[in-house]
Amino acid sequence: MNEDGVRPARFTAAGGRLSSPAARNAAAEIAFCLPDLPDVRDFAAAQARRGGMAADALPDFLVAVNEVATNAVTHGHPSAKAVLRMWTAEGHLVVQIRDEGRWAPTGPPGETAPGPYATSGMGLWVARLVSSRIDFETGPEGTVVTMAFAI
Repeated sequence: MNEDGVRPARFTAAGGRLSSPAARNAAAEIAFCLPDLPDVRDFAAAQARRGGMAADALPDFLVAVNEVATNAVTHGHPSAKAVLRMWTAEGHLVVQIRDEGRWAPTGPPGETAPGPYATSGMGLWVARLVSSRIDFETGPEGTVVTMAFAI
């Protein structure tokens, strides 16, 4: 619980929480807003290649990163600024996207498939499908989505 008496909502797809990078696996990061999404995708692709991601895994990886990054700057805090951090850990490329927005989830996000004619609302579902694992945390300081991808 935080100082306001609010318990942050945390959802973990499996196992324990994804840890922050150790000093030997320093994180690379980029701050962004909506017009910067092409730069975020370029940054993520370059970091993924540096981290050892196979070329055939890159398209799915970029879809997941783009979906979560887009959510951060379209549904986050009105300042619409977010930060993407990436690092490697235990054979995975870890991507963390943080924004200042909050929401009150009723359960783990992205577990329900969108309807057959949906034109929106599928970003977290897609990210959950293509990542090895995904964690969500939301509270007074904002929302953090952390995804891991096998490398």
